[in-house]
Amino acid sequence: MTALNLRPAPGAAPPARRVLGHARTEAMLLVRNGEQLLLALVIPIGLIVLGRIVGGTFGDLSVLAPSVLALAVWSSAFTSLAISTGFERRYGVLERLVCTPLGRSGLLVGKALATATIVSGQLIVIAVVALALGWRPSVAPLGWVLAVLAVGLAGICFSGLGLTLAGRLRAEATLALANVIYVLLLAGGALIIPLDRYPAAAQTVVALLPTAALGEGLRAYGVGETPWWPILSLLAWSGLGLLAAWKGFRWTS
Repeated sequence: MTALNLRPAPGAAPPARRVLGHARTEAMLLVRNGEQLLLALVIPIGLIVLGRIVGGTFGDLSVLAPSVLALAVWSSAFTSLAISTGFERRYGVLERLVCTPLGRSGLLVGKALATATIVSGQLIVIAVVALALGWRPSVAPLGWVLAVLAVGLAGICFSGLGLTLAGRLRAEATLALANVIYVLLLAGGALIIPLDRYPAAAQTVVALLPTAALGEGLRAYGVGETPWWPILSLLAWSGLGLLAAWKGFRWTS
């Protein structure tokens, strides 16, 4: 008879399970954080409801709804990620996690999956609210593809820039600067306000921003138009964001 072997045999979980477990933890931490929830849902939904109450041009859901969807991507992929990563870096969470079987690549993939999950949830909730308030998008088949592509490229770009910010500055400086950039580009980056409503002298400069490409793209795709320039702009910006994060991110403070 073979003796029963009760000796402990510790070992790392399979890579996919490690990454998914980390992504789930990251997503839950973001959802439970009041400040992140404010950025993710309260402010965007509040803008849609306020727009319907105020009425007029600002309350036109064909403009307002896609603008708020663009804002939601900006909120989570840049601001929330920068702030949370900055404090993880300050408290030594990152340098401890990379020493585990998760490793650097697993940590980054987990963060990416968590951010994508949060953004997807935001977009679904905000779209449902907008539809309930009367939004009726007329998206062409190609427009759906371009809209998804724009959101994905914008998420890569914003995440890369957010990680760069969190990887170079102290946590308090990251918190302050990320919020300042969030507000500045919310008002001046063609996220909420369409590009044609800016002064003519500023339109060329604003159009170069990734926030303008996302905002203008989603507004156009929502009414059946299919411009390609937002995709090309976001493709270039996503490459710059990834390069900046690769060159500039530091794991330790």
